[in-house]
Amino acid sequence: MVKVILSTLGLAIAGGIFFLYTQPRYDAVRTLQAEIEQYNQALEKAAELQRLKQSLLSRYNAFSPSDVDRLHKLLPDHVDNVRLVLDLDSLASRHGMAIQNVVISNPTTEKALPGAISTIGVNRQKYDSLILKFRTLGTYTNFTAFLRDLETSLRIVDLVSLKLLQDSGLPTQPRVEPTYRYEITLRTYWLK
Repeated sequence: MVKVILSTLGLAIAGGIFFLYTQPRYDAVRTLQAEIEQYNQALEKAAELQRLKQSLLSRYNAFSPSDVDRLHKLLPDHVDNVRLVLDLDSLASRHGMAIQNVVISNPTTEKALPGAISTIGVNRQKYDSLILKFRTLGTYTNFTAFLRDLETSLRIVDLVSLKLLQDSGLPTQPRVEPTYRYEITLRTYWLK
């Protein structure tokens, strides 16, 4: 009978040790192993992203700096109003014209038109635009050459409006091409 009691007592002690000490430790070890596995997966993903970054960086460095500059001029990643106005002025000066009365506005910050429906929610466009209004003075031939150069320039611009008025400031002489005043509105874009 003593053997049965000792066996039962030993079995109860072994069960108590298992449930009170071994099982919680075993569960803690399994939790730690799961965390270690998550960390290993995160490290593998980080290493994969690092390899992708290096690959993209080597591809980017393969471009010539002049091509990268042209790409930034085509679709810049920020607004540089002064540079834009200077570029347009140098383009116009090639044709004997100068831009005047420059007004720059952002259509998203302007007040909405009465009766216009506004959108609710986050704007998901990857680009934004800028409205540029200015005046210039010159002959029709020079103006069309200016527009051709503007059309073929790297900077993306849309002609929103164009107003053509005959300049009354200078008397027109026979056989001299008349000068006109042009009021131009352009829209240009940049990446957000």
